[in-house]
Order: sequence, then C-alpha cells, then structure tokens
Amino acid sequence: MAQEFKNPDEEVVLGDEIDHVRLITLNRPRQLNVISSKVVTLLAEYLEKWEKDDNAKMVIIKGGGRAFSAGGDLKMFYDGRKSKDSCLEVVYRMYWLCYHIHTYMKPQVALVHGISMGGGASLMVPTKFSVVTEKTMLPELEKRLISLNSGDKNAMRSAIEEFSINVQIEEESVLSKQSIINECFSKDSVEEIIKSIEAEASKEGNAWIGAVLKGLKRSSPTGLKITLRSIREGRKQTLAECLKKEFRLTINTLRMTISGDVYEGIRALTIDKDNAPKWDPSSLDKVDSDKVDLVFQPFEQGMEELQIPGKEECRWDGKYENSVWKMVDEPN
Repeated sequence: MAQEFKNPDEEVVLGDEIDHVRLITLNRPRQLNVISSKVVTLLAEYLEKWEKDDNAKMVIIKGGGRAFSAGGDLKMFYDGRKSKDSCLEVVYRMYWLCYHIHTYMKPQVALVHGISMGGGASLMVPTKFSVVTEKTMLPELEKRLISLNSGDKNAMRSAIEEFSINVQIEEESVLSKQSIINECFSKDSVEEIIKSIEAEASKEGNAWIGAVLKGLKRSSPTGLKITLRSIREGRKQTLAECLKKEFRLTINTLRMTISGDVYEGIRALTIDKDNAPKWDPSSLDKVDSDKVDLVFQPFEQGMEELQIPGKEECRWDGKYENSVWKMVDEPN
C-alpha cells in the first residue's frame, strides 16, 4: 500500500494505491465528512491523476466513521456571505466534479455507510456501483474488491452480489408509500402540493406524512418555489444542462439575487442554532414569480457560466482562472 500523505490523521482526504486499485477515503468523521473546498480539490486531483494512470483499474470511494458525506460545509458559505465571489471557486469545482464522476472512464465503487445527503450523495450516485448500508462497513467486501485487482465490471458486480441480501421493505416504511408520494407531488405548484399532503395527513394511518408536511412548512418559501421549478425543468434536461442550471441557481442564491434566505437558514440551523429562521418573504403567496425567474437567468456580462464539454472525451486541465476552467480535448 502506498500512502499519499505523511500525516493521514490531519488530512481531509486520503489516497491509497494498492496494485491496480485506488482508494479514496473521506477523513473527517467528526464533521460527518462535509464537503469543503479542500475536499473537492483533493477529490478532483486524485480522480484526474488516476484516470490518466494506466496502472489504475478500479477506484473505491468511501467515508471514514459513520458518514459517507453529509453535504456541504455550510459555515464556509456563511462566513463568505459578504464577498460575492468568495465561494465561487469551490462551487464551480463541485459541479465539475459531479460531471467528472458521472463521465469517469474507469469503474468506481462507492461504499456508503450511514449518512449521505446533498453534496455527498452527488458523489455517490454517479459511480458505477454504489453499496449502501446503515449498520456495517462491509470490510470484507472492500477486501474482496481489492483482491480482484482489475477493472472487470462483471467481476466487480459478482463480488458485490456475494455480500448482498434481499431487503424486505416494511409496510410502514416510506418506501411503501410511493403511490401517495407521487400523487401529492404531481401537483403544479408548491401550494397545491402542500394542500395535497395536508389532505393525506388527515387520513387514518398516514401519521408518517406529518414529518414531511412539517419540513415543507418550516422551509424557505422562496427556496421551495425555486426547487420545484428546477426539478420540473430537470426532467427534460441532460446531466450537463442540469449542472449548468444548478450552478447558476447556486451562485445566484449565494449572491442573494432575490433573497438572503440561504444565509438565514444556515444561521438558524448551524450558527445560532435557534431553529427559528425568519424568511423573507415569509409565506408562499408573497413570493414574486418574476423574481424567481431572475435566479434562472444567464449571468450578467463578465460572469462566466459553468463550462461543461459536450462529449465525454473532453477533460479539464485542473486550472481555475477568472471563474472558468479551460477545457481541453484529449485524443480519442
């Protein structure tokens, strides 16, 4: 095993090389392996390096502790709220990383243990194989995959199946409520969705939906409107189109183009921890649809959009200059 760092306990990401297998370990278990600027940079560097390495045949991504990754580093964004460009680079890198993982030219396996959400989930979902568990790291599976010492997808699939079990979904599980969920969220507006959920919550045996309703009602009205529109548009968009759009939404949100709710939410949840955000505007009926349109609009002149190549053969040179990463076409 070739350890990349001299002081692994101090590093947020560890990179190991074992014959033809490469391992990435998110190494901030006490912080639930949150996605920070350094994490994104190191992940991108490792993946780019190993994709070009002929000796690297398989990449395994895992999280230390009981979390694969619990989203982004919210405090980082909050601390940088007064500078409109302070978090631009990490956001750009994160969306590029999502695309890079999705179009990666070598098989990857994500070993997910415990919590995985937000930015963390975006690292896991695009991999060729994702192994998810709540109770164990399946260390024997990791050893089995490493022993393959190759990038044979069929062999990797067979190895994973050796350790797999059929999960029996319990009747009270939310996974058994798909028809109700589909019906409620098929409505045209956030207001109609909430009304539909309220109707379902009043029925006997639907106490489970109360938590969903509570979550929606305590969320930012502006954020809900933006999210619903983005999801609906995304149904007809390619991955590249979705990432370009989401980058635009994220930057416009961080720049408080129409609302400062993102920072108010971070304050209430992680800074003051009073869990009492004061949204502006405070209710759905006060959200101006014309203003919502603004966060979906192209950037003003001088501010570059997310640049994603139109084909998988395109790769990036790892440099970030003037808010744009220069794209390079590598030989087919």
